[in-house]
Amino acid sequence: MQDIDAIRLNFSADSLFLLNICLAIIMFGIALEIRFEDFKILLKNPKPAVLGLFSQFLLLPFLSYLLITLLRPQPSIALGMLLVAACPGGNISNFMSHLGRANTALSVGLTSVATFLSLIMTPLNFKLYGSLYEPTASLLNQIQLDFWDVSKTVFLIILAPLAIGLWVQYRFPKPAKKMAPYFRIGSILLFIGFVLIAFKNNFQVFLDHIHLVLGLVFFHNLIALLSGYGVGVLGGLEIRDRRTLAIETGIQNSGLGLVLIFAFFEGLGGMAMVAAWWGIWHIISGLALAGYWSQKPTDPLHLKEQST
Repeated sequence: MQDIDAIRLNFSADSLFLLNICLAIIMFGIALEIRFEDFKILLKNPKPAVLGLFSQFLLLPFLSYLLITLLRPQPSIALGMLLVAACPGGNISNFMSHLGRANTALSVGLTSVATFLSLIMTPLNFKLYGSLYEPTASLLNQIQLDFWDVSKTVFLIILAPLAIGLWVQYRFPKPAKKMAPYFRIGSILLFIGFVLIAFKNNFQVFLDHIHLVLGLVFFHNLIALLSGYGVGVLGGLEIRDRRTLAIETGIQNSGLGLVLIFAFFEGLGGMAMVAAWWGIWHIISGLALAGYWSQKPTDPLHLKEQST
């Protein structure tokens, strides 16, 4: 396992720039579809939103920390897991919530609020749990990661496009409404296309090293999905809201993780492999789960009839 940090993904400065552009377009597109009514819904019934943010920013990083202390993977792999867990919800969670007959309005609201909170919570959680685990703490000390540098990067590639999109929607509501569907579909296809091309360019690297992170990412993602749904169950939420919490917690913005890894860790092999494979796997697991849920009723009466 000692050679994983020596590998470097085929990820040039141009590729990193393209990934930044992809993320910016995605966040801009999300902003075009955010309605103030979505926030009013969250304010009228804040419980699902509070539980969703708790699951995403408090519970998942803590469970990830417990997982790495239990399994004790190589420090760079552990650091990659902690970084993915610290990132906000993923770019295609809203689409998956819609497909899985979850609460799409709650999903959009959570994505928006979590994105703004990520300016503080992403570097805070990453620094906190990375420092608590001694092997990753040693690695962080060598790199001397700066909290504000990470926050600035999150702001530039995530929050700034979101804010610009919100301004465009507020200032030009009719054109924004017309553009929104094209941005939604186009940004999803753009991101999936980027992931597939990156995977193709690094196929041999994945083939040689995927066994080191395959099981870890699978269980990590499974824990994220289950913990989100479990919080919804314990919180007494309706089925659609439980599904949304599962998706928002389990579909993390691994693209942001990759940007931070190449910006601050020089593409450190173990971290990059975790974030890159998570970016592929959470699309597979999320779509599979959403597809399964799309065939299942959300009305408690229908569920009761099926069980009798």
